[in-house]
Amino acid sequence: MKGIVFNLLEEVVRREHGEDTWDHLLEDARLEGVYTSLGNYPDEELMKLVSVASAALKVPAEAVVRWFGRSALPLLAEKYPGFFKPHQSTRPFLLTLNTIIHPEVRKIYPGADVPVFDFDSSADEVLVLGYSSRRKLCAFGEGLIAGAAAHYGEVSSVEQPVCMNRGDPRCVFRISFQKLAV
Repeated sequence: MKGIVFNLLEEVVRREHGEDTWDHLLEDARLEGVYTSLGNYPDEELMKLVSVASAALKVPAEAVVRWFGRSALPLLAEKYPGFFKPHQSTRPFLLTLNTIIHPEVRKIYPGADVPVFDFDSSADEVLVLGYSSRRKLCAFGEGLIAGAAAHYGEVSSVEQPVCMNRGDPRCVFRISFQKLAV
């Protein structure tokens, strides 16, 4: 896993839970925590941090990962505004994952192992998003979707009838969006 993921996690933990919390997580997970954005690190290190946070907060690991995705999205929008500015809402933004965002991610972070998505956008009210990744971090994806919706002044509703974590070959999200009242 690329170090940028760990950098984002550190930033959201420090911002939302205080400076010392990140150090406590590293200590409890028995990790050094020196991550460079371009470096490659074992996926297991992220999972150790999630496990320690899950135990400390007494919430499921999946909820921690979902929170991380939602909390990381504003940082990504700040760091990479060119991915976000061309769109007025979440749906068209998500439709650029395979064609624009992930090719650029691979340029910025050579060797990045990004998930593969497929889409069914035939219905105006629902976007069906398929997700495949050996990491099975669909909760992170769901968090990113919620964060993107908030970025565009929307609320997302996500159903996940198919999930790799339940033994399916891929995950499927059925997503609808509603504009927030101003």
